[in-house]
Amino acid sequence: QGLCFLAPLLSGEGCSLVLKPSRVVVGFGESVTVSCEATRPVRVLGWESAISAVHTQEDQSVQWKVDSLIDWIEEPICYGVFFTAPRQCEEKLNLVLYKTPDSISIRQANHSGPMVEGKEYQLLCEVQNIAPVQYLTLRWYRGQTEVYQHSFSDLTSSSPVQVSSTLVITPAIAENDAEYKCVAELELGPEGPQPPPSLASEPLAVSKPKNSGAEITLNCTATGNPAPVYSWQSPHLIEERMKAEAVITSSSLLPGRYTCTASNTLEKKSKQFIIKEQIKGRGKMYEWLIFVLFFFVFSLRCKLDHLCR
Repeated sequence: QGLCFLAPLLSGEGCSLVLKPSRVVVGFGESVTVSCEATRPVRVLGWESAISAVHTQEDQSVQWKVDSLIDWIEEPICYGVFFTAPRQCEEKLNLVLYKTPDSISIRQANHSGPMVEGKEYQLLCEVQNIAPVQYLTLRWYRGQTEVYQHSFSDLTSSSPVQVSSTLVITPAIAENDAEYKCVAELELGPEGPQPPPSLASEPLAVSKPKNSGAEITLNCTATGNPAPVYSWQSPHLIEERMKAEAVITSSSLLPGRYTCTASNTLEKKSKQFIIKEQIKGRGKMYEWLIFVLFFFVFSLRCKLDHLCR
C-alpha cells in the first residue's frame, strides 16, 4: 500500500529522488525493474503503483519490479518523506510499454483487376494492434526504394490501436512490374531496442499496367513519283509536327483532329482524322472512334511523263 500525504508534494527539480533508469522502454509482457534512490536521509521511501506497490523505512533506495508488465495505464510514482524540508516529494517514472503489431497488410483500395496507364490508384496499408501509436512510422517501399513515410506523432494512445496509411500511385507502361510493401517501425528512442522493432507486409505485386485505350492506327500512305514526304499536324502533336512516318500507331492518342499532308515536288494533298471518345453501354466502357474526312488513297503522279520512270 502507498502512503497518504497531507501536504503538497514537490516533484521534479529540487526533489531528492533519483530514478535509475529515468526512462524505461519495455515490451508487452516483459519484466521491468527500476530503482528509486534518495539523495538525503529519508523517513519513508516507496512506489505508488497499481502493480507491485512497495515502501521501506530502512533503506535509501527501493525497487519497483514487475515480472510481466501488461498494464497499459500503469504510471508508477516514487515518493519520499524526509526529515528536513522539503519533507515530501515524488518522481513519476517515464515508462513506455510497447507492442509490435499483430499483423500488417497491403492491398489495392477501391479497385480490383488490372491497372491502366496514367490513372491514379490507392494502395492501403493496415496495421493491427500496435502501441504506442505516437512512436510509429510507416515506411512505403517500391522494390528496395523508400517512396513515402507516414508518421503518427500527432496521435496519442498508450493502448494498442489499428491504423492505416494510403499511398497514391500512377502506373506507367515504361516501368517494369513493381512490388510495393509497407513497414511498421516503432522508433522508441535510445532506451528502446536497437535497431527499432519493425514488421513488414507481404509485397504487393502491381503488374505492368495496360494501355489507357485501344491501339489506334492512322494511315496516311500515298504513292507517287517522286516518293512523297509526310507531315502531321495536331494540337496534341506539338513535338511531332514533322513526323516522317506515313502511319501512326499508338494507344495514347488524345481525342481531337489530326491532319496528315503527303507531298512531293509536284503535288500536295491532305487527309484528316478525327478521334472522338464515346461512352458505350451500361458498363460505361470507353471506346475510341475514328472519323476520317477526305478518305482517299493518295496517288501523286508526275505531270510530265518524260520526268517519270
